Amino acid sequence: MSEKTDKTEQQRLSVFKTYKLYVGGKFPRSESGRVYEVTDSKGKWLANAPLSSRKDARDAVVAARKAFGGWSGATAYNRGQILYRVAEMLEGRKDQFVREVADAEGLSKSKAGAVVDAAIDRWVWYAGWTDKIAQVVGGGNPVAGPFFNLSTPEPTGVVTVLAPQESSFLGLVSVIAPVIATGNTVIVIASEKSPLPALSLGEVLATSDLPGGVVNVLSGKTAEIAAPLAAHQDVNAIDLAGADDVLAKELEIAAADNLKRVVRPQAVDYSRTPGIERLTAFLETKTVWHPTGALGASGSSY
Repeated sequence: MSEKTDKTEQQRLSVFKTYKLYVGGKFPRSESGRVYEVTDSKGKWLANAPLSSRKDARDAVVAARKAFGGWSGATAYNRGQILYRVAEMLEGRKDQFVREVADAEGLSKSKAGAVVDAAIDRWVWYAGWTDKIAQVVGGGNPVAGPFFNLSTPEPTGVVTVLAPQESSFLGLVSVIAPVIATGNTVIVIASEKSPLPALSLGEVLATSDLPGGVVNVLSGKTAEIAAPLAAHQDVNAIDLAGADDVLAKELEIAAADNLKRVVRPQAVDYSRTPGIERLTAFLETKTVWHPTGALGASGSSY
């Protein structure tokens, strides 16, 4: 019996993971049915990733727009709680992300573990900013006349983010978390070469408290997916972190058609503690004037 059992175990086939897109809180395959091979730093096959089409990109925009009202209308404190819950879920699946980051970036397990720890800490860092950013960039303005003049930040809307190509997880978190922390919804184009950590992040988001459609993850050819999103009239802003100079220029021209906000690519050390630039990049400032009113004949006001 024992020999038979040993033989059966030796013949067991591996169960390979199927990676899917994450759009609208669900896990569709690409509308085109296409996939492409993802390899590690040494050229070894890791998985087949979905090769997103223009239709997938348009579907992601619809999902992000649908989710925007509820997410932007949530309290900043509630958004912070939800982002912290995502960090909890990442902590619970840390071993999986360490393995995927090690394969994607050619790192040792110990170095990949440090990267994943930094990414989780980065998520917690942005979770803490959700209910504080308004105090930094908003406030009361001194004006002449009997008026209260208050400026408050509001989210820009639907944001497309081209994830960094080389930093498959820490860079990914560093460009997604600040966008949703301030109430925007996002369509993420994963690293073309190393999309697996991004696709696995979708699985974490689906089992957290984050509403479907707030984050949508697409994989495939960056230029092919980004072009229709840059020109899409219902996309309000685009972060070109993962674009080279040639692609960035083309996308910036396309984005000008509906005056999208554009964050151009720049050299970033994602291991360093970020400032608040990416938090404020996709915020609009709303200024409200309100009469103070006058009290009595003396003309004093409150």
